Amino acid sequence: MVDAICVEISLRKNYLKNEPVETLYFGGGTPSLLTKDQLTQIIENIKSNFASQWAEVTLEANPDDLTEAKLEYWKELGIDRLSLGIQSFHTEVLSFYNRLHTAEEAKSAISRARKIGFEKFSIDLIYGFPWSDHSLWQADLQEAISQNPGHISAYALTVEDKTALGNWTRKGKFNPANEDFVAEQFEWMQQTLENAGYVQYEVSNFGKPGQFGLHNSNYWKGIPYLGIGPSAHSFDGISRGANPASNPIYLRQIASGKSPFIAEILSREESVNEYILTGLRTQWGISTTQIKAAWGVDLTLIKEKEIRNLISQGWLIQRDNTLTLTKRGLLLADSISAMLFI
Repeated sequence: MVDAICVEISLRKNYLKNEPVETLYFGGGTPSLLTKDQLTQIIENIKSNFASQWAEVTLEANPDDLTEAKLEYWKELGIDRLSLGIQSFHTEVLSFYNRLHTAEEAKSAISRARKIGFEKFSIDLIYGFPWSDHSLWQADLQEAISQNPGHISAYALTVEDKTALGNWTRKGKFNPANEDFVAEQFEWMQQTLENAGYVQYEVSNFGKPGQFGLHNSNYWKGIPYLGIGPSAHSFDGISRGANPASNPIYLRQIASGKSPFIAEILSREESVNEYILTGLRTQWGISTTQIKAAWGVDLTLIKEKEIRNLISQGWLIQRDNTLTLTKRGLLLADSISAMLFI
């Protein structure tokens, strides 16, 4: 697989049109299982195929993978930011999520990383776990804050049909929390993290000033990116697309010397709607001037009634030519975006 990834890097070296690579993000699986030689092979191939001016190199890792040896060679290879899949600091919840680490192991992993010299961390958490009250989530969030990471990402527990959790739900073995319960946890999180000095720069992402995820920010701002490996998505500003999710299919296509990437050219409407969908999730919002200049669409004219109603309901703010969501509006980001689609 690592060899195939390196071949794809070469096959797709022109995708970003010779623009320098600003960020690297090792994720979408468990990259912390890669050996030093495997990571080195990938990084060297990136360096040889792209102009590199890295401002951030992130690696997703499980807390139980943070051995001293791995931390040392990650640091040596230029990885300067760790995204830790902690999810919860309650052992019984971690067991439910089939996580291998305990709450204590999560805390000790952060401590070990700091001793090696890592300064930039993101902690992933999951809220919305069904419970009699909000005490479990409140304790999780307070523990995360006490670890003093520069960045926290938090996602609502969702039930997907073709998963074990989906099967349990259908069979009555698991009862998801209701929407009001989840919404209350989201709103409590917003206020708690704001009080702790974090900025909600995107619906699910909170960072202290100067510690926003650069890679995350670029994605939500619509800056082109290249994804490598099975299931990886890419966007060049005009088209988007993805590699096949199947490992065998991906490997066969690479072995044949063909790029596995399947592109989809976006129509004007799709481009505008994608910009609205991603931009409204952020603190920067969307620029109606940019929409008109790039696609010839006067959003303030064709969606005048919707914009006025959303503002009156306290979900949307209009400042000059920028539309942003309020704190309340962020809870309904996808629904509000759909109201503004052209």
